[in-house]
Parts: sequence; C-alpha cells; structure tokens
Amino acid sequence: MSKKIIVTGANGQLGRAIRNLYAGNNEYEIITTDVVDGEGIKSLDITNVDACVEMAKAEKPYAILNCAAFTNVDGCEVETDLAYKINAIGPRNLSIAATEADAKMFHISTDYVFPGNENRALTEFDQPAPISAYGRTKLAGESFVKEFSDKYFIVRTAWLYGDGKNFVKTMLRLAESNKEVNVVNDQLGSPTSAVELAKAIAYLMPTDNYGLFHGTCDGFCAWSDFTQEIYRLAHVDTVVNPISSAKYKELFPASADRPAYSILENYMLKLTGGYMFADWHDAIAEYLKEN
Repeated sequence: MSKKIIVTGANGQLGRAIRNLYAGNNEYEIITTDVVDGEGIKSLDITNVDACVEMAKAEKPYAILNCAAFTNVDGCEVETDLAYKINAIGPRNLSIAATEADAKMFHISTDYVFPGNENRALTEFDQPAPISAYGRTKLAGESFVKEFSDKYFIVRTAWLYGDGKNFVKTMLRLAESNKEVNVVNDQLGSPTSAVELAKAIAYLMPTDNYGLFHGTCDGFCAWSDFTQEIYRLAHVDTVVNPISSAKYKELFPASADRPAYSILENYMLKLTGGYMFADWHDAIAEYLKEN
C-alpha cells in the first residue's frame, strides 16, 4: 500500500513541483488540497483545526506537507490578522492533525525570519529577528510546528520561483513593454527553484532526520543580477538599472521592509547527510529551458 502525503497549497509553485515530482510514484500517493477544490484537488481550510484533524483521520497520512502560505509580503502588513491565521494558526492546526495521525509534519518557512543585517550566510543556529509582518507570522508558524508536532521538518527557503506567479515571470512580462527596468541591487539572496526544493523534501521524506533546515539553491546574487541573468538566458534586450532599496521605497512607499542580506546556508543538510542543491545559475537555466 502506498504512503499518503497530504499536500496543502497544492496549486502553488512548490505544491505543483511536488505533484510533478511524485507523479507516477508507486511508493507515495499525493493527496492534493487547497483553499478551493478543483480538478483532483480537495478543499481544505488550514485555519480550521477540526477540518485538518478530520482529513488526517480520514486519510491516515504518512506525512503532511504544508506548502500553503500568505506570501504577499506587503499584503501581510495590511492584513496582519489574516497573515497570522494562514502562516501561524494554519501550521499549528496541521501539526496537531499530524500528531494525532502519527504522521510526519513538513512545513515550509522563509529567509524573512531574519533581519538581514549581517554580511554572512545564516545557518539554522542563528537567531531569527524578523523585520516584517510576513516574517513575524512565518516565525510564529515555525514555533507552533515545534510545539505541536512530534515528528517535524521545517525547511526555510528563499526567492522561490516555479510554476505560478513569481519574480522571473514578472521580469519577463515587464520586458515585453519596457526598454529599461529598475531592480534593487542591495538585497542579496539565493534564487531557488521550486523543483530543487521539491527534490530536497523528497530526500528528507523517508528519513527520521527531523528538525530545522535551510533549503536554497547554491550561490547568491542581488535581485538586479538575477534579472540580468534571466534576460541573458531568455535573449531579452531590456536594460536592467540597478537601484537601492531606499530608492525603491521612494517609488513604492507602502512596501514592507525586506532583509538586505538574505543568504541562507544549508548547514544542517550538509552536516546530516551532505545533500546539495543545484547552483542557482544552473537551476534558472533549467527553468527557462522548460518554460
């Protein structure tokens, strides 16, 4: 009998990557859920603890993988209550459900739990101190997972792109109608392919290597560098004008604060098994080749 994995946020970028990765896999059966049902996708409100527990009791999963999140960073500043419900209460409810079903709990978190004020890559042993509502709600979600789940994997990622709305597609769309684009050059991070993150989750899935992990593609760059590489690979002539975060705030005053130095080191993966992500250059090249 195949092992069931309940995936929340199955219509999101990581959810789609997980579905593709496990397609045709005889060992695991993916139970796809999202806010609204659809073709082969069940409706699940993760902010409702009874709904989460009932689904876990019915499906008896091997694991619950939470890919659902309120990821609109600026929106979290405005709708903070909703952000806490989805990013904190949701993981709590799923962790309770996982524990009652004796299932593994996977939760996806973010580099935004850190302030980004140190000029070095941060490991799982560094102290979080979020500077935005998004970061605070995601850190609260991590805390709930640790509190209510017996067998958990928390995986922090960054600058994620995949099948869905993302930075890569936004930049390519802007290039269609602009000869020049302004992109921030003083925020550093590791662009991470949802496909690469899905592979890391699949690596951890059968193990008892529980705990907190960082999971990003290897290497780092600024958003402006990332954009230039996207345009180079896509043979786009649009010019990238690097601008400061301060200038960006002048152009968009309502935008939330972002970590300036947002590089994560996948230290625990290296220490406990030596698992390596692809370099970000290779990952974006593969993504654009397939899309």
